[in-house]
Amino acid sequence: MADRQSGGSPSWASLLGIGIACAVMVSVGLGLGWLLDDQLGTMPIFVMTGLAAGLAGAGTYTVVQFRKYLS
Repeated sequence: MADRQSGGSPSWASLLGIGIACAVMVSVGLGLGWLLDDQLGTMPIFVMTGLAAGLAGAGTYTVVQFRKYLS
């Protein structure tokens, strides 16, 4: 039960892991979008697409992780 504190709430380590995973997803999306835009010369298109994909992935990951503690 290392992921839960007493009362069924997530531990600080679990919350930190979720935060780091979200930051990585958004950063990877932005980075890949920037690289594609730099290579293709279409600056805002893939950066915005990468940002949207990173945010969608981070949001989905957060919801999935927190559902474990709601049940």
